[in-house]
Amino acid sequence: MAVEKNKVVSVHYVLHVDHEGEKVIADRSEAEGPLQYIHGGGMLLPEFESNLEGLEKGDGFKFTIKAENGYGVRDDQNVAAIPLESFKDEKGDIDQEMVKAGNVLPMVDENGHQFQGLIVEVKGDQVIMDFNHPLAGKDLYFSGQVADIRDATPEELEHGHVHGPGGHHHHH
Repeated sequence: MAVEKNKVVSVHYVLHVDHEGEKVIADRSEAEGPLQYIHGGGMLLPEFESNLEGLEKGDGFKFTIKAENGYGVRDDQNVAAIPLESFKDEKGDIDQEMVKAGNVLPMVDENGHQFQGLIVEVKGDQVIMDFNHPLAGKDLYFSGQVADIRDATPEELEHGHVHGPGGHHHHH
């Protein structure tokens, strides 16, 4: 059985990116088990899926996805200065431990979408935050192995994600 549309594919993978001239691990499948996804379901980067297309169980893989086909290129417009007072808690205090350079904070936009922002620096009454994806602008070096392939169940196809161990968990 090969990796193709509507198969549930289990993969062990490691993602390396360049960091100051060295390749460092940015992400990897969990030790407890592989990543499971429905091939062709659009959950993963399209180029990740196309590189796995046609592989058989037990096959290894190694490929690079250029930044623009990965998490996009960095955009300086995604760096913003936010008034320090937006970070005040109910008492009007600023948590200095939380609001400091290098921390990543969950933020919410006016449409209620959550996203992460990295604090670049705090200067005066402004907090400079970078909302680019942490992997924006980086080429992605994937390697790994196909652990398993099976047919997706009708229910999984209807819901668009994998059920059962290692699959997508519902959060309420």
